Amino acid sequence: MSTDPRDTISNSPLSWLQIIAVAITVGLNALDGFDVLSISFASPGIAAEWGIDRGALGIVLSMELIGMALGSIFLGGVADKIGRRPTMLGCLVLMTVGMFMVTTVKSLVDLSVWRIVTGLGIGGMLAAINAVAAEVANLRRRHLCVSIMAIGYPIGAVIGGTIVARLLQGHDWRAVFYFGSAITAAFIPLVYFLVPESIHWLTRKQPAGALESINRTLRRFGHGPVTALPVIAPDVRRRSVSDLFAPGLVAITVLLTTAYFLHVITFYFLVKWVPKIVVDMGFVPASAAQVLVWTNVGGATGGALLGLLALRFGVRQLTIIVMILSTVAVTVFGRTPPDLQQLSLTCAIAGFCTNAAIVGMYAIFAQAFPTHVRASGTGFAVGVGRGGAMLAPVVAGFLFKAGQPLPTVAILMSLGSVLAAGLLLMLRYRPADDRASEQGATAASRA
Repeated sequence: MSTDPRDTISNSPLSWLQIIAVAITVGLNALDGFDVLSISFASPGIAAEWGIDRGALGIVLSMELIGMALGSIFLGGVADKIGRRPTMLGCLVLMTVGMFMVTTVKSLVDLSVWRIVTGLGIGGMLAAINAVAAEVANLRRRHLCVSIMAIGYPIGAVIGGTIVARLLQGHDWRAVFYFGSAITAAFIPLVYFLVPESIHWLTRKQPAGALESINRTLRRFGHGPVTALPVIAPDVRRRSVSDLFAPGLVAITVLLTTAYFLHVITFYFLVKWVPKIVVDMGFVPASAAQVLVWTNVGGATGGALLGLLALRFGVRQLTIIVMILSTVAVTVFGRTPPDLQQLSLTCAIAGFCTNAAIVGMYAIFAQAFPTHVRASGTGFAVGVGRGGAMLAPVVAGFLFKAGQPLPTVAILMSLGSVLAAGLLLMLRYRPADDRASEQGATAASRA
């Protein structure tokens, strides 16, 4: 048997526990989808109760994105330093507390603070689960597992939105956050008992007790134990997030981060403003929530289809195509008349394209960044991208306030996706090869 347990994971069929672990990452991303969109579901009720205008509402809609940026950048690094599993558990606690405390607020300042706390947990979670989905999978199914994980976001919005639409018929906006905090807390024991630490991370980092932890997980996956860990040079184990900006990775880091930044401007304009736009057309908040649900039905479908196509075609090329289609679809949304059926169909198509591109970006992150910076690289790209994406609802809000009509605002906000596609055309990388870098470093140390 190979002394490198990563070979066992990469070359063996998926066990039931691996499938369950991937399924839990889908559920965790679904929590992210619901938590991020919860303020969108609640925004019409908040605006009516507190009498705030579109400009102020746009700022509130961006608050969790600030927390998400900080959480992705800093907690993504934590996941690479102390492990994926403890980072996920800590993020779940932050998300649960943040969601619950929103129900107690009396002012926009307090609301903003707790949305930032929730965003911290969401950001760190996104970085960790992308690494887990990639590292728990075998080599053949890695793209598919990452893509399935990524479609948890719209699935959470669809399921949560369906429930919220019913809640809003008989309760005020606080019910959204009571529901979200309860579901988030329920995932803490699931992660604790069913998601083991990444064998890839343990093998590369080799902390105290790594061999015992690896063998325990191998047995749970249905494999025999290894007698020793592979020899990895100490300088390789000490590599850190700074490698993201070293000559071998800096161009990839900059291009992926900027492309993600630009595309999520378009994505977040759509998911943040759909409920308010639909309400302003004269429909009730429950109807607005249903339109947002259809947006995410399209998103889940698009992400799943891209994951399946990525088994046969290049994920970068697929992502470029759906980014271009995103610009077209969001522009069309801006010109859709106030008809619920037409709005639902148009938003479903726009969600299909924009979320398929998000799924494609996560697959590229998992492929382009090696193990020791996989969570950090994902976290940096997501953090900077979503930190910048907080501008999307703010800019759109002030464009509306300045008197710009919906068609104009939609086409301006849609340009981010086509610019992102242009950057991906410039991207060149080979799938990250941990083994080659380890062997090279080991040989150099011996020399």
